[in-house]
Amino acid sequence: MNETPRYRQRGDITTLEEYPVTDLNTFISWMHECMTDEEIRQFQNHLDFDGAYDFGFVRIRINVFDSLAGPAMVLRLIPSKIQTLEQLNAPEVFKDICHYHKGLILVTGPTGSGKSTTMAAMIDYMNRNIAHHIITIEDPVEFVHKSQKALIKHREVGRHTLEFKNALKAALREDPDVMLVGEIRDQETMNIALKAASTGHLVMGTLHTNSAVKTIERVMGMFKPEEQPAFRVALSESLVAIVAQGLCKTTDDKRTAFHDILIATDAVKEYVVKGQLDEITQIMLRSDFDGMITMNKALYNLYLEGRITEETALEKSPTPNEMAQFLRGRI
Repeated sequence: MNETPRYRQRGDITTLEEYPVTDLNTFISWMHECMTDEEIRQFQNHLDFDGAYDFGFVRIRINVFDSLAGPAMVLRLIPSKIQTLEQLNAPEVFKDICHYHKGLILVTGPTGSGKSTTMAAMIDYMNRNIAHHIITIEDPVEFVHKSQKALIKHREVGRHTLEFKNALKAALREDPDVMLVGEIRDQETMNIALKAASTGHLVMGTLHTNSAVKTIERVMGMFKPEEQPAFRVALSESLVAIVAQGLCKTTDDKRTAFHDILIATDAVKEYVVKGQLDEITQIMLRSDFDGMITMNKALYNLYLEGRITEETALEKSPTPNEMAQFLRGRI
């Protein structure tokens, strides 16, 4: 409110010059277009609201919040047509990990890095090719899948269940083959996810971490120091893969994903148990045949293909010094 509306185009914020400054009546009318009366009351009571709405031709993710300038709303488009792994140019190893019968797959990255799009494409691949029972637990439900070869059930936190951990516990008794957890937020959710992964289920979850190794550090940090050795053993036994993802601008003014991909080979599992996480990055650098790659190597490959500039590679790199060595041909 009290601002002109703006939108992101390929990641850059652009002002809608032809629109007037938003007044309170206009803002309230926009809320009524995509929120129920109960949801508007929730926002008025808590001064925050997070949800989704389906217009039929497109779904949107809604976040409404109060600010110094007045109430504000952020809407994110969720395409009704789910892109396939092929359309996303996703690495082939993504299909391989979809065929695992049990274990834990973590897809990570900052907000807006395309995690949901990648996970939706993986679920779509399973839906078209594998006769699984898939349960998703999200807050809110983003991409909606129609059952094909697989049977898919979507559950929304706050609407179909009160908490992630409640739905995850219940899912163990609902005969799923695959469980998708929108976000692994705490130790209890992580413990249930590991239990499910070790008892014959494939569990997929997300975290807000920037690399595969940092993801292991983050989930270890959920546990007290004395609990970490037992947790590392449990994680090593269940882990299938960690995919950390980012988005960068391409030379044709579009965007593409780049990945940090860790596959839980025997060597990786051994280092996880020992807590020697620095060694895992070295394994990732020399294990292309297993489908592993580091973000720097992924960015360097995009640079060699002419899809991104040297500046973009350095800007998006988690370790720019190493990226500079790649670009100079020293690695």
